[in-house]
Amino acid sequence: MATSKSGNKSVRQAGVKRVFNMRRLRTMKASIKQVADFVSNKDKKGAEALLPQAFKSIDKAAKRGILKKNTAARGKSKLTRDVAGVK
Repeated sequence: MATSKSGNKSVRQAGVKRVFNMRRLRTMKASIKQVADFVSNKDKKGAEALLPQAFKSIDKAAKRGILKKNTAARGKSKLTRDVAGVK
């Protein structure tokens, strides 16, 4: 526990930011998982339809600093490869 006033404020701010970050991370993982489910079921049209939504959530996470830029790019690339590999 922080002992100073500014330390207590910092703890409160970190808690608020954590809620937003965890929500954004949860939605990103959920959208990636939805695309992966369509890929595993060999449903290319469904996966392609959800791909922009997954890209949007990955980009938002990278923009806010939840993911590093290259990690986001690698994740988007992997999703694209997986969808393109569905026959």
